[in-house]
Amino acid sequence: MSESESGQPSGRRLGEFVTLMALLISLVALSIDAMLPALPEIGRDLGVERSNDNQLIISVLFLGLAAGQMIYGPLSDSTGRKPAIYLGLVLFIAGCLLSIFATSFSAMLAGRFLQGIGAGGPRIVIVALVRDCYEGRAMARIMSFVMAVFILVPALAPALGQAILLVAHWRAIFVSFLVLAVIAFAWFALRQPETLTPDRRKPFSPRRIGLAVVETCTNRIAFGYTIAAGLIFGAFIGYLASAQQIFQELYGLGRLFPVYFAVLALSIGSASYLNARLVMRFGMRFLSDRALLVLCGSSVASFVAAAALSGQPPLWALMTYLMIAFFCIGILFGNFNSLAMQSMGHIAGVAAAVVGSITTFISLALGTAIGQSYNATVLPLVGGFALLGLGALGVMRWAEAGRQTPSS
Repeated sequence: MSESESGQPSGRRLGEFVTLMALLISLVALSIDAMLPALPEIGRDLGVERSNDNQLIISVLFLGLAAGQMIYGPLSDSTGRKPAIYLGLVLFIAGCLLSIFATSFSAMLAGRFLQGIGAGGPRIVIVALVRDCYEGRAMARIMSFVMAVFILVPALAPALGQAILLVAHWRAIFVSFLVLAVIAFAWFALRQPETLTPDRRKPFSPRRIGLAVVETCTNRIAFGYTIAAGLIFGAFIGYLASAQQIFQELYGLGRLFPVYFAVLALSIGSASYLNARLVMRFGMRFLSDRALLVLCGSSVASFVAAAALSGQPPLWALMTYLMIAFFCIGILFGNFNSLAMQSMGHIAGVAAAVVGSITTFISLALGTAIGQSYNATVLPLVGGFALLGLGALGVMRWAEAGRQTPSS
């Protein structure tokens, strides 16, 4: 299991490295998307009265994710990347157990919150781990490969959840989460070397952490792309929160919902894969700018068209728009994180935590607002994409106006 002197995985291990990183990050996506078909059944069993309140099963996980991320970055800088990921996986498993045995909606939400805190470990430390090995366009390339593999999980997760519901109780979905987490723990422990050598570790100091937070937030490029990522991810969370209601209730797709969900997920995956191929040639800024322009233009046009059709355009029109929008998001996901982290290599753990936590808090607030605005039309969702896309475009232009180094 050789590594290059720079810490980068050797050629024969790169495929395993990308797959393992994608699996660890995918715990978040699996915990969200596999639940979508089960939301109505969980709500009925646990006494939820408002159908929109079922969305909290998704939103609370993001709240835990946002809160947990600030723990793992500094911890990984002082103890190494692997112990921080181990802690996250243990907490995630504990959250799964709590959800499996939940008998009330409040207990379910507590379990989901703990799952979010646990999933924050792999989610945030993986970014720092990849940054240990790569930087700049090379990091964007690896993260795009990770995202391309990772996206297979949300593409298949609703189908997995639907399949489990056909043969078992919804609690079995949480059992599948637990099993996957145990497999990921064992694979990571046995096959992934530590990437942060002892001589590069920093003491766990509140003062050092505070200085790193200030440095990240006062770096115009890092902070700007963090905000932009939060805006774009907020639109995506709004989609995740309302997708089950839109497809199964508004359009009456029933058990076909996972198929449509998978098509849209694969749009993101194909874009991430294409970005990995193109970013070394065109750069992160160029691709991100073009993707944002297409996202904003298509969202504004689709909102106007949907409004003219009383908020319920034909399903083929909605799917066409969402495939375009999600393709753009697939370009933006890896690039925005890499641009935010580009100059933060010396404090990668804390910086990844700050970037991830701010991004998630922003996206949670905005995505929850979009989801809770669901009114049996697609207007809140499409309008949210338009407004947040325009906001991200403005923030990106602001960030780049202060750039002193050559473009990336």
